[in-house]
Amino acid sequence: QVQLVESGGGSVQAGGSLRLSCASSGPSNERNCVGWFRQAPGQEREAVALKKTDGRFTYYDDWVKGRFTISLDDAKNTVYLQMNSLRPEDTAMYYCAAYAAGYSWCEDSKYHYWGQGTQVIVSS
Repeated sequence: QVQLVESGGGSVQAGGSLRLSCASSGPSNERNCVGWFRQAPGQEREAVALKKTDGRFTYYDDWVKGRFTISLDDAKNTVYLQMNSLRPEDTAMYYCAAYAAGYSWCEDSKYHYWGQGTQVIVSS
């Protein structure tokens, strides 16, 4: 069973940075697609950054391109989301997610392992 535990959320002023971490455990062949999603109050959950663990696929939502970076530390079984130049509209609960893809890309609708979430608040 894959388990995901996020950390690193908090409150920051606009223009600041945060790094989210997601510690993963369980069979690695069940989590070759990892990603970060977010959900703001009253809004649907959306994909922020997705990545295939073999490095063959990376996706960023247009709103975060150039500001956020998803990365992996295989030795630590950890997925990171470095968030720079944060804006008030980035305020949301951020979730780490994973699933096993039998192809070279990741689909946001297929993620089914989820962490508990970590809150990010960006004040203006």
